[in-house]
Amino acid sequence: MIEITNLKKVYNGVTVVDIPALTIHKGETIGLVGNNGAGKTTLFRIMLDLIRCDSGEVLSKGKNVVSKDGWKHYTAAFLDEGFLIDYLTPEEYFYFIGSLNDTSKAEIDAEVSNFTDFFNGEILNRKKYIRDLSKGNQCKVGVVSCLIQNPEILMLDEPFANIDPSTQIRLKNIVRNINREKHITTIISSHDLNHVTDVCQRILLMEKGKIIKDMETNPNTLEELEDYFSVLQ
Repeated sequence: MIEITNLKKVYNGVTVVDIPALTIHKGETIGLVGNNGAGKTTLFRIMLDLIRCDSGEVLSKGKNVVSKDGWKHYTAAFLDEGFLIDYLTPEEYFYFIGSLNDTSKAEIDAEVSNFTDFFNGEILNRKKYIRDLSKGNQCKVGVVSCLIQNPEILMLDEPFANIDPSTQIRLKNIVRNINREKHITTIISSHDLNHVTDVCQRILLMEKGKIIKDMETNPNTLEELEDYFSVLQ
């Protein structure tokens, strides 16, 4: 589904991404973990062609994301609130996303209704612009705006960071369901080791721009990661 080869990005003489080879298979749920500055968000932005690498390439379904744009039609991502249009209400934003995919308002309403519990009465029919929502509620809007596109690839950067514990549990259930029912290739960057090991089949541990561990999730994965980060303290 996604192939990375000889990927490198350097800022001011410091290498922030250095990945010789990485393959992500269709339907996998990947957890990307690492301390601040590990290069996780930079990697996401290169994969989404938001910034250009210095060398190497990212292929999506065999096509380079820099030279071809077909991947944009089946990829949905939410990295931060900068992805939102903050002068719209959530409803207006969902309709805008739908219009990009030739989806009618009625179809969007039907899709959005599936996330009533996730919204917890805090998003719809509140007559608030996105800019007036809390960080956590902006995150909810961003995540759902991805899901209503029914993507083949979903990329979320720190989706658990600003939401309350109840919403975190709901989000984990959503991720499990889309993996089980729709086999969406999902890549989640997170500092929360518990959550990513709960929902991800495979964990990529990133440090100083490199993938230093690539492990299938098992009952010992959380302990292994905790031991690793404890040593770094």
